[in-house]
Amino acid sequence: MSKKRRHIAIDNPKQQSLLDYIRSLDDAKRSYAGTEGSMNIRDRLRLAPNRAIKNCRLSRPQIAGEMSHLLGADVTKSVMDSWTAESKDNYRIPAEYLPAFCRVVGSNEPIDILTESAGMFALPGPDALRSEIQRWSEKASNAQAEVKKRKRLLREMEERR
Repeated sequence: MSKKRRHIAIDNPKQQSLLDYIRSLDDAKRSYAGTEGSMNIRDRLRLAPNRAIKNCRLSRPQIAGEMSHLLGADVTKSVMDSWTAESKDNYRIPAEYLPAFCRVVGSNEPIDILTESAGMFALPGPDALRSEIQRWSEKASNAQAEVKKRKRLLREMEERR
C-alpha cells in the first residue's frame, strides 16, 4: 500500500521556494551579465529602507533610537530621512549600519539586495544552520562512499594473493 502524500501548509502563498529563489537569482545573473549599469543598485538601496520603515511598527524616531543604541553611534530621524530621500543623492545608509537597521525594522531586504547583486543570497540563522548541516551530511555521505570503495579495493587485492 502506498503512502498518502501529506500537503505542507504554506503560511504565505507569495513565498518562493528556496529552489525557485536560487533559479531566479541565476536567471537574473545571466540576463544582466555584462550589461552596462547592471550592478547599479543605488535606487533599490534607497527604496528598500523606505519600504522597511513603512512596514515597521516603530516610528522613525524610535527606529533611530534603537539603531543608536545598537550601534553606539548617534543616528537621528533627520539622518535617516536623508538616507531615504530621493533628493539627497549623496546620502545613503552606511553598509556597517545595515545589520542594525535590518534588525530594528525587521526586514532583510537591504542586505538581500547587496547579496543578490553579488550573485549570492543570505539566509537567516536557522536556515543557514540547516544548510550547513546538509553540507556536512553530504560530506559524510561522500566520505562513507569513499570508505566503501577502498574496502572493496582492499578485498579485491587480498583475494588475488
